[in-house]
Order: sequence, then C-alpha cells, then structure tokens
Amino acid sequence: MKHLSACTSVMVGKNASVDGSTMIARNDDTFLPLTPQRFTVVPAYHQSNKTWQSNQNDFRMGLPTDGYRYLATPNADVEHAGVFAESGFNEKNVAMSATESVYGNPRALSHDPWVPNGIAEDSLQSVVLPYINSAREGVEYLGNLIKQYGSPEGNGVLFADANDVWYMEIVTGHHWVAERIPDDCYAVVANQVAIQEVDFDDSGQFMYSDGIQEFVEKYHLNPTVDDGFNFRRIFGTCNEKDRHYNTPRVWYGQKILNPEVEQSPVSNDLPFLRKSSRKITVMDVESILSSHYNETDYDPLGNGPKELKTKFRPVSMNRTQNSHVLQFRNDAENPQWAAIMWLNFGVPAFSPYVPFFANVEHTPATYETTPLTMDDQSAYWMYRKLSMIVESHYPQFIQMARDFKTEANQMFLTHLENTIYQARHLEEAEVPTFLEKQNQSLTNEMRDRVHEFMNTLMSKGLTLSKLTYDMDKNL
Repeated sequence: MKHLSACTSVMVGKNASVDGSTMIARNDDTFLPLTPQRFTVVPAYHQSNKTWQSNQNDFRMGLPTDGYRYLATPNADVEHAGVFAESGFNEKNVAMSATESVYGNPRALSHDPWVPNGIAEDSLQSVVLPYINSAREGVEYLGNLIKQYGSPEGNGVLFADANDVWYMEIVTGHHWVAERIPDDCYAVVANQVAIQEVDFDDSGQFMYSDGIQEFVEKYHLNPTVDDGFNFRRIFGTCNEKDRHYNTPRVWYGQKILNPEVEQSPVSNDLPFLRKSSRKITVMDVESILSSHYNETDYDPLGNGPKELKTKFRPVSMNRTQNSHVLQFRNDAENPQWAAIMWLNFGVPAFSPYVPFFANVEHTPATYETTPLTMDDQSAYWMYRKLSMIVESHYPQFIQMARDFKTEANQMFLTHLENTIYQARHLEEAEVPTFLEKQNQSLTNEMRDRVHEFMNTLMSKGLTLSKLTYDMDKNL
C-alpha cells in the first residue's frame, strides 16, 4: 500500500518536560499541498455490532461491542482519500498519533513481506484508540491486530498517557518493536526506523512481536559484529535518501534541544533517545515541528548558498495538513482538564498551535466542518490562507508572523490557566460543557485575531507590488 504520510514526530517523557507533562507530537504530512482535514469527536458506543471497512485497501475487521469517545483529525474527503483519523485523545486520556511512516529493508521484507489488505494508516487510529485504557495497552492491542491481520506498510505509532510514552515501529508484515521513552528523555523521529538496542529482558521498557529474535537469527538479518540487537540496523534503511530526507530533521530537532552537542546532519548514528540540556515546554516541541533549518545555510527561506538551501527536506512543509502536540498535564490536578490537544491546521512555520481541552463531546463547528474547496468559515482554510499570505512576502512578513504567534501563545497559556482555575470550582458533571464553551471561546477569539492579522498583512502587501514607479513630482 502506498504511504500517504511523510511525517516528523517528537516524544517527551514526563520528567523531561518543564511541568511534568507527557507529550507526543507529529506533523501529519501528505503528498499534496491540500488534503483538507477536520477536527471532530467520534462518540462512544455500546452494545453494537460494528465492522470496520477500509476504502483504501479492503482491510476489514469486526469491532468490539463497546468503544470509547475519542478526538480525531480525519480527512474531509473520506470517500476518495480514506479516513486517516491520525491524532487525538480518548475519554480515558490515552493519546495516540498514527502514523510516522518508516521503511523496512528488503532483506527483512523478503522473508516477511507486507500484507496488501492488512491494517494500514487509514484505519489504525479508528480501530485502536476507542478500545485502549493506557499507552502500554495501546501497543499490546495493536500488536495483536498486526499478528492477526498483518501490515501493508511500515508505520511508527505514538502512544501516551499520564505516566508513559511509547513508540512502536512496524517494520515488516508481522514484526515490530516498541520502546518506552524514559521519563527523563525525548525522541525525534523522521521517516526512518529509529529504535536502536533492544533489551528483551526488560519488559518495562520494551515490547515486541512474537518470534522476532528467532526470525532474525533464522534469516541471518543481524549485521552487527557484537551480540547486540540493534533494531535500526537489522530492519531499517541506511541510504542516500535517508541522509537527505530523514536524518537532517532528527539532527535539527536535537540541535534545538541539545545545542551544545556537535553532530552531522547526515550521520547514520544519531541517537534515538536524548536527554535535553533544559526542561522541555510545549513551545519547544512546536518550534521543532515548525522548523525549516532556521538560522542555518540549509534554510530554504534563508540566505544560505543556493545549493544548500534545497539540500535537505525541512520539517515544516506546505503539505503538512495538521500538526499536533498531545499533552497530558500532570500538574492539572484533575484528569478532566489535564488532556490538551494543541492543533495547527496551517503550515506550522507560519501559523499558531491552538490548545483544546480534550474531554469534550463536541468540537467547534469551524473545525468540525471543512469543505473540500476554500471558504471563509472553516478553521482549516483560514489557517491555510494565513500561511500562504505570510510566505508570499516572507522577508517582509515573517517577523510580524513571529510576533503574532508569540502574542497568541501568551494568550493561550493565560486561557488554559484561567479555564483550569474556573473548572476547579465546578461540579464534576458541569466540567465537560464548560470546557466545550472555553474551546469555542478561544476559537472565536482566534478567528477575530487571524482575520485582523490577515487584513494587516494584505494591506502591507499592497504596498509591495513590483508594478510601481517613483514619479518625479515636478513632471
């Protein structure tokens, strides 16, 4: 099955973050600049006989009789583009983001090839997130589905809850490994098998498919000279495309969080796990996902040598359809308002991440409804417009855009704290409706701010036309 994502992911353990949050985050990139998406709540259901049917590869399975409510960011054109629910929390505060496309090597795939009608990215979120109670359970649940149905493609899947962050890589038709991100570490992944040494005796940190060690031994797949089990070396790729398309993004993400470490952007051995030189904030994660090798010669929007500006694939791209940070705040005291989904429907380099409280029954109408062509109401198209306007006069507009995002972030943080303060004084049953109203209030505020900002940019843009002439006033 053809991959529809070429993403970048960031994961942060709770002790690595500034406030004890767990975070999983990803840019959902497609092959086209425009693949409209929606932000919606899929309701819980009970005692129902449901069947899942993919319209992309004929994958089909019966679903459990009960399913939890969950947030999703599916395609607007499901009929043609598939569902691809991609990212969200369920009502048990389990976060999932699927998927980070990864690529197994032909030596391994020759012995366990892809299963064409197996469980693919378009189905993953929808058939897993409604049925899991923890991040670890998510890995186990998906692992059992892969065992039963197989996979048609390589996928990296992110799971998180209040305590744990797990990253799972599916690398052949039936084999996978998952590693728990240590509490004091972070990870950046970019379309390449990332997990390194696997400790099969440490069940608290690793999970894996049945028989994977025997499979590797039987087919002589381990190229390492020692007795270690380096998952990346055994199942991953290491080629020219990796060094120009994949590893530079990991290099830059680690450069942001560990600027003191000297590394090469084309290194084959960038570590999967790192300890940051400082505590990590949501804005740090957003800065990685918004980046395009800023302040280096590799920035396609910068002033470096022409041959270097297009050498590496940047993190933020015009085909990033949504970027998200799924944050569980362990300092928020009550799980009802601890799960926050920061969502960016524009090009991340030019538009803000808007925070939404996750434990709600409905999303704002401007996010829920996205037409397939540009309109003047939906959030998706509003932020795509903003992104286009900023990039159209990048040298003149980028500082204004940075200031706009900085002011918005300050407002977002104040909004979150005020909402949590007010929620503490409500009855438990009143909280979900209150959080919905707060999400709507913020959406309305951002609609007004973005439209005002776009008008400012367009007014300035009218003075920048090349169809101008300085006339001598004496003529």
